[in-house]
Amino acid sequence: MTGAAAAATLPFWTWQLVIALIVNAIVQAIQIGAYAARLAGVRTGRIATSISLFNLFVTASRLATLVYTLMLGPLSDAAGNAVKALLPKQPGMPVNPEHLAAMAGVQSTFEWQLRWIIIAGTVGTVLGSFLLPMFTYMYVRGVRSFERTKSLPHSLIRLTSPRVIVDVLSRIRLPHYSELFSFSARGIPRRLLVFNVVVTGVYAIGVVSAYYASILDVNVARTAIGISGIINGIGTVAFTFFVDPTSSIIVDEAVKGERPHAEVKSMVFYLSLTAIAGWVLSQLLLWPAAQIIKTVAHLVNRG
Repeated sequence: MTGAAAAATLPFWTWQLVIALIVNAIVQAIQIGAYAARLAGVRTGRIATSISLFNLFVTASRLATLVYTLMLGPLSDAAGNAVKALLPKQPGMPVNPEHLAAMAGVQSTFEWQLRWIIIAGTVGTVLGSFLLPMFTYMYVRGVRSFERTKSLPHSLIRLTSPRVIVDVLSRIRLPHYSELFSFSARGIPRRLLVFNVVVTGVYAIGVVSAYYASILDVNVARTAIGISGIINGIGTVAFTFFVDPTSSIIVDEAVKGERPHAEVKSMVFYLSLTAIAGWVLSQLLLWPAAQIIKTVAHLVNRG
């Protein structure tokens, strides 16, 4: 094996990867917890206030996504530099077979780093689903505090009080298995659940697939990474058009007495369940999405 091929090794566990795993798990748990705002709105009758809190937590979680995206930069730089070192120095020259094998090893290592980030997001989504009762109680307290203080920052500061934190954490409990079978999907539009699976799956791999594509072909790396914003934008628009309005209508109907409150609870349960399914689906979408992004990046460059 040549010196370049032997040197082209990519360490798997790095501090950037560990931070990316932790941050992504926390972000996805918070994002799932935002579903509880719908249930809190029904319980308190304050839909607009609950939606404001919902938007606040969703926006905060998406901003926090930038932290783990930042950690992807050093990981992709390390992989990209390793791949570049194995490419021929002169354009048009064939790649050494040993170098091809080494490049495949680097790309495989980077792919599994990305898959572990997706696994962390899946774990965070599951954790957030189990913590939905705690999040619901926290939202209810937040709504009532906002009604008293008329100040959202003040209400958020109150939620950081040690006494309030202890009270909220006391609501953590694992659901009994019988509860999991008590939620009925009757009355919940199937398209809402299907769209939530697809939207979550696309959103989950929007960034990581673009970074993966940048390593599959380092010649269009910057273009490929730039496409991630378009994918996330499409995911956000799809959520706004197909998931958010339907779930809002169900909540409004429950507040007006046109639906039982239990259907909102079931909707939150199935939205969290389909979000988990979306993250599992994203594992299957990672490679084909990266290939599509790579192809689009080539087309853009040629154009």
